[in-house]
Amino acid sequence: MLDRRHVVVTLLADRKNLVVVTGLGSSTYDVAAAGDHDRNFYLWGAMGGAAMLGLGIALAQRDIPVLVVTGDGEMLMGMGSFSTIALQNPPNLTIAILNNSLFGETGGQPTHTGRVTNLAQVAKACGVPNICEIDTMLGIAALAGNIHDPKKGLTVADIKISQDLLPRVMTSRAGAVMAERTRRSLGLTPG
Repeated sequence: MLDRRHVVVTLLADRKNLVVVTGLGSSTYDVAAAGDHDRNFYLWGAMGGAAMLGLGIALAQRDIPVLVVTGDGEMLMGMGSFSTIALQNPPNLTIAILNNSLFGETGGQPTHTGRVTNLAQVAKACGVPNICEIDTMLGIAALAGNIHDPKKGLTVADIKISQDLLPRVMTSRAGAVMAERTRRSLGLTPG
């Protein structure tokens, strides 16, 4: 199984103008550990919402690549979003699911992805054109090479990571501060 922090550092190594939306909990800590950035939008306290927020940004900013970094527990909560995302089919959106088959934020209970649910296949059945299941750093390197191209096509990557619970790396929890910072980095004015 892959080390989640190494995966995220690799995906964000040469980020250029990439906007990153994080899911609840560990994915936020992983992105923060890789280095805070004005184009990181940390989604605190909205389990199941990261993919849909990423969709909104991708539709509003079609020339900018958008990466959602979330966990399998959150994607199970927001599984229906795959259908809406596939229908809209933004070519500049990548959803990277850090799949450790655990609900890390609530005590490490097993998720369905460790037993019966394959999120990549769910995404495919919903109409997502590009899916991949990744369990090697070579696969991560290939994904990292594609996420910066806003015309590469909607992609969902189910990334198999270890179940190690790593130390939390905190960043600002102020949603309004994060939103304003992201708007400024995109050249948008408030309102």
